[in-house]
Formats: sequence, C-alpha cells, structure tokens
Amino acid sequence: MSGWPADWLVPDWPAPATVRACVTTRAGGVSRAPFDSFNLGDHVGDDPAAVAANRARLSAWLGCRPAWLSQVHGTEAVQADAGRCMVADASWSEKPGVACAVLTADCLPVLFCDRAGTRVAAAHAGWRGLAGGVLERTLDALARPPEEVLVWLGPAIGPAAFEVGPEVREAFVAGRPEAEATFGPSLNPGRLMADLYALARVRLAVRGVRAVFGGGECTLGDPRFYSYRQQSTTGRFASLVWLQPERTVPAD
Repeated sequence: MSGWPADWLVPDWPAPATVRACVTTRAGGVSRAPFDSFNLGDHVGDDPAAVAANRARLSAWLGCRPAWLSQVHGTEAVQADAGRCMVADASWSEKPGVACAVLTADCLPVLFCDRAGTRVAAAHAGWRGLAGGVLERTLDALARPPEEVLVWLGPAIGPAAFEVGPEVREAFVAGRPEAEATFGPSLNPGRLMADLYALARVRLAVRGVRAVFGGGECTLGDPRFYSYRQQSTTGRFASLVWLQPERTVPAD
C-alpha cells in the first residue's frame, strides 16, 4: 500500500487486517485540465487514454483490480466483477484482490466491511440513491447482522455547502421523522441546507448499524477533491475497499 500520492485518504476505522481501503484525490495522474490530474471517471469528457492510464496506475498501486460501476443514482447492489462494468450504485465482494469502487464528486461514498474481514462493499449515495435505499440494499447484499457491520463515510459535500429544495427534505422525512433534524435553514428563501453524513447515519441506525465512522470532509471546499457543484466539468475520485490477497511464501 505504498507508493501512491501522500494526500490520498486511508479510512480511520477499526477494520480487520484483511480489509484495505483508500480514497484517491486529484493527485498522481496524467489527465489535463479541467480533469487534472487523477481523474478516474470515464463518462465526464476526459481523454479515454488518460483515464485508462490513471486506472492502470491505480491498480498497480493497490495491488488489486477495481470493479468499476456505471452509476445511475439508483439503489442496485451487485457482486463486484473486475472483468466487466455493471449498471449499479453499489457492489460487494468476498473475493480477495477485487476492489469495490465508487466514483464521486460531491455525492457520498460509503464503505462497508464485516468484523470478521470476510466481506466488503461500497455504495455511491447521492441524495436520490440515499433516499431510495441504496445503503439498505447494500446491507442486504452484505448479508451480515447489523452488529457485525462496520461503515466508513467518505468525502462528500458538507452540510454548510449542500443547499437543496424542500422536495429533498420531503423525500427523507416521509416515514422517518428523525431525519428532520438533518436539515437546516438556508440564507436563500425556500431552500434548505442538508447534511448527507447525518442522513446516512439515520438510515443506517434504522437498520441497527451503529459502528459508523468517518464523515466531516467537504468536497466543495477542499481542493484535493473533484466537486461537481464547484466546477460542473470535472473529474471523479474513487473510494475503494477490498480484501487483501493472501501472500504466498516461495518454496525453498
């Protein structure tokens, strides 16, 4: 896990030794502006050759193969397959060496593992997917009791920057009045400020998942990360979690 840029994030969570995870930043790639430099999104208008080079560099640094998704702001959770790109917003794996990966630029990336270190998952949670149940679908796919699940919330647009309309609040509060506290007033009439991190914690708590870590990074105000709200033509960074492949000992 050495050799990648120093400003990449490594989750601070009590995951077992078999679990590895990281979040990339803009640093370390070959993409030119406005995608500079480590853009991993192949759907944003960047040079495909640059994206391919960045993805190859990522695989080499991680020592595993990311399973990329075609994300649609939905709730589908699939088994990670590094050999093909599937339409989904979450994936899970119990196969060492295959990384569950999600791409974001303000949406919330959520990483999961079980305490035994035998299964991992990653979810892309924009507000639509979050309200629709992408975290719940990911937990179903993970297939572990809630007390055995660890969750880490990656960099996303923060509560001081995420302004939304009343329809967003309605989508979350319907049937879950506890979500009301995650919304605050905006300086703009008819608008609200939403806390994606708190909304995710509410959804997870309803399912009995209490071991939730991370949160607090704001992509809009942090130049390390791509931010769609700050610059609509921009790249995507990746949040990844995988099971460490077993090391083989050479024969004498």
